[in-house]
Amino acid sequence: MSQKKYNTENAETDFDKDDELNAADVEVAEEKEEEQTEEVLSPPTQRSLDVTQLYLGEIGYSPLLTAEEEVHYARRALRGDLAARKRMIESNLRLVVKISRRYNNRGLALLDLIEEGNLGLIRAVEKFDPERGFRFSTYATWWIRQTIERAIMNQTRTIRLPIHVVKELNVYLRTARELAHRLDHEPSADEIAEALDKPVEDVSRMLKLNEKISSVDTPIGGDGDKALLDVLADENDKDPEVETQDDDINSSLVRWLEELNPKQREVLARRFGLLGYEASTLEDVGREIGLTRERVRQIQVEALRRLKEVLTQQGLNIDTLFHGE
Repeated sequence: MSQKKYNTENAETDFDKDDELNAADVEVAEEKEEEQTEEVLSPPTQRSLDVTQLYLGEIGYSPLLTAEEEVHYARRALRGDLAARKRMIESNLRLVVKISRRYNNRGLALLDLIEEGNLGLIRAVEKFDPERGFRFSTYATWWIRQTIERAIMNQTRTIRLPIHVVKELNVYLRTARELAHRLDHEPSADEIAEALDKPVEDVSRMLKLNEKISSVDTPIGGDGDKALLDVLADENDKDPEVETQDDDINSSLVRWLEELNPKQREVLARRFGLLGYEASTLEDVGREIGLTRERVRQIQVEALRRLKEVLTQQGLNIDTLFHGE
């Protein structure tokens, strides 16, 4: 199923920017309070805190944008209006602070994290299209995280590697983790090589290289459950517009499927890989639910006909969402 073809021009996300930025306000206040109550610090550290406090205080004066103002300024920014672009950036600086704090104590000072996050924010303003129906904060969050995570990767390594080498190493490490989970022991180079159909010499070389890197697998992010190599962007990463669009489609599909009876809903879910199912053939679906291939096909036709009625009422085209046999 090709969900990302769907036009989400009128889609709405559940992401509430005001709530997000209000939360950022609270966290900024907490940051300031924590710094004010610090015990005696060395002069360089104290100066760093003073600068941080100054910055956090300054951005608090930038008024937030309403949803309508956001669309207005975003449209002007797309047309090259520098003042509108500046307004979009300044109004979202607190969002950068909120996200940056999740990466604190990961090898970069808070102000450095904020600086990197601001670069992501600028990039988001340059690329944001308000006509797609997404809130800017949803879109900007992706860019902010990407720039921060890449900065941590590039600046906190004892040994720095070319991006293409890191990508290759990432494949080996992911496979090793998957094998360890499945085999209940740390896999050997031979086992990894067999799983990847790679020469064992290549695997051994990359694993030795990994041992020399001091911080590649340091957990990053607020949850602390992902390593730098797990979040490195590559050519397979989705554009934030596509990622947000797919999230919107998935949410909408759940609502649309509720318009079907249970049997129709299950058949479509199993056929097209929805609701946690893997996409399956008519024969496989029939085998799984105890029906003939022909009966499954009939239920699919009935379900798609009903779904088409629902989508047509909303001005949408079912052909962009489903492609059956």
